[in-house]
Amino acid sequence: MKRKISILLSLFFTMSAIIACSGNQQNIEKYAMNTTNTMKTNSEIKLLENGLYTTQFEGEYYFDKYMEQGGACSDREVIQFLKDNVLSNADIEFQSNIFGCSTISTLGGTKENKLFGRNFDWNHCNALIVQSKPPNGYASISTVNMDFIQTSAGFSLDLLPDNMKTIAALYAPLDGMNEKGLCVAVNMISDNATIEQNSNKPDITTTTAIRLLLDKAATVDEAITLLQQYDMHASMGMMVHFAISDASGKSVAVEYINHEMVVTETPILTNFYVSKCEKYGTGSKQSHERYDILTEAYSNNNYMTVEQIKNVLDSVSKDNFNEYESTEWSIVFNQTSGEVIYYHRENYQNGYSFHVKEW
Repeated sequence: MKRKISILLSLFFTMSAIIACSGNQQNIEKYAMNTTNTMKTNSEIKLLENGLYTTQFEGEYYFDKYMEQGGACSDREVIQFLKDNVLSNADIEFQSNIFGCSTISTLGGTKENKLFGRNFDWNHCNALIVQSKPPNGYASISTVNMDFIQTSAGFSLDLLPDNMKTIAALYAPLDGMNEKGLCVAVNMISDNATIEQNSNKPDITTTTAIRLLLDKAATVDEAITLLQQYDMHASMGMMVHFAISDASGKSVAVEYINHEMVVTETPILTNFYVSKCEKYGTGSKQSHERYDILTEAYSNNNYMTVEQIKNVLDSVSKDNFNEYESTEWSIVFNQTSGEVIYYHRENYQNGYSFHVKEW
């Protein structure tokens, strides 16, 4: 249902658990009364199960304007853009936490199918699956850790209207696939270095880079060309790299070594550098273990079915390593058909099916 709504929102993008704040209806009504921006949305957030939600958004979220005005060199500037153009009176505060992830790109059960698998490892969190159709970009499906988004308005995020949360989530994806079959995922690297490019190009942050590629890139080559046009700035100062794969089967890792972009062809990525450089291999011990498991599975059969990709993701999920984290979501993207299957918190017997464009 499309509604016309005015918005005044104060958000925190953080890398920590949601802080439950006391709130009341009077506070929310105050925010609604002091609005300066108006938009139309159709974004009702629906609960799939505890900790997993889904929403759909078709319409303008002003990402083209964000890029045209030069992007942003920090998450604080992203929020400032939202404050000035989409949501009002936004403030921001950051805290960092480590997350580990795994990706694998493979041919499907036939030469015509291409598949991309993704695990996101984290503490228990609230995950939001966002299906979006922008007016000037590709339809896509992406995943957001909603614990990265908080209010500073004295009330719980749960009390805010769904459209407010969805607009913020559109600027904070951690992975996704678009209608052309381009898949993108961000994985953290355990390294004290960060990414702060400064070559007088327009600026972009980790999560808005993912949004850019999902909206605008159809192939790996187009994605690389787009990233080369911007100065990358790591969200929260975290060192990350990107796994990017397209419907032709091409798959690369994009890393930033001493603030220089380096592209390495690889079907597998976990949480250590894969570029042949002085930092090659830097990362956690467990990330090497997961990489070896995925590499063996890939070498034995690079024409995997959806079921086989699911089982491979299960083999590197966190319950195999006796750690406090869990694999919060696993995804099998069919880059040929546009079908997407989500598995939540390592329950690989229960999948949620979506289509990137047909909804």
